[in-house]
Amino acid sequence: MISVSKKATINAAAADVWKTISDFNGLPRFVLLIVDSKVEGEGVGAVRTITLQDGQQGVETLSFLDDENMTLRYSLADDPGRPFKGYVATMKLTALGDNECELEWSSAFEAQGGASEEEAKALPAGLYEIGIAGLKKLHEN
Repeated sequence: MISVSKKATINAAAADVWKTISDFNGLPRFVLLIVDSKVEGEGVGAVRTITLQDGQQGVETLSFLDDENMTLRYSLADDPGRPFKGYVATMKLTALGDNECELEWSSAFEAQGGASEEEAKALPAGLYEIGIAGLKKLHEN
């Protein structure tokens, strides 16, 4: 298994950041690479279809949501056009104080189609960096 993990401190109240993160249809608000998101269903089991700027689409399923511990997990449907398969990601938010929290966004998956580990890591790692920057822009004053 290959894993990617990004951690960042966000200077905002954890409850406010969690409200944004836990909105399963809200990725376009803070991941600028995503231009559209459509969700079918609610809560665990909800399925979202995201569209990236380049037109690529991904279908993700919410598999775990814990508001008390500010953690969610989702999986991405396999696509032979991607350099990875079996993708499962976790977003965990931890309050560090009244106006500070830490986000850990991580995933595990396998390379496919002859992709190297580095090639398989590139898209998730870049997406997490863009998402964290977007959350900071959205929530930090």
